[in-house]
Amino acid sequence: MTTMERLNSSHYRTLKEIFEKFDLDSDGSLTKLELAALLRSIGLKPTGDKIHSLLNDIDANDNGSIEFEELALAIAPIMNEQYSRIDENQLKEIFKSFDLDGNGVITAPEFARMMAKLGQPLSFDELNDTMNKADTDGDGVINYGEFKVIMEKSAEELIEDIDVKEPTPN
Repeated sequence: MTTMERLNSSHYRTLKEIFEKFDLDSDGSLTKLELAALLRSIGLKPTGDKIHSLLNDIDANDNGSIEFEELALAIAPIMNEQYSRIDENQLKEIFKSFDLDGNGVITAPEFARMMAKLGQPLSFDELNDTMNKADTDGDGVINYGEFKVIMEKSAEELIEDIDVKEPTPN
């Protein structure tokens, strides 16, 4: 299985951008110091011993540095777990909260009412735009499958917006 198959394209691009920001000498690999800076930027504060151990665990070709593919293969399970925190049952419960009459679909009035209740009232144009984007089968309502796709797309966009602290060259 390739790295791209283990990470969706959005996660792959995000990780690649982060990797490139911390590859200070642009040699296509991370040294122990660059890896430490990357980990700190995402909120982790491993000790020197932990970083050395991590470097050894991830460094599949034993060259003393981490290439992008090595990092991506090591981080893929963590990223996939983090970004799939909303499980199917939770998503179904959220859908049910929007489906006010319980008929298995979300109508425009139901969607507008729920968004207003959540403190995010929509203008008529915003409501129409959202409904048109979500309603891929064109039946005028949002079914669970369409809702799930929109929620997953929204989650990916949120992930892409995560601001990673820039490294400071030494």
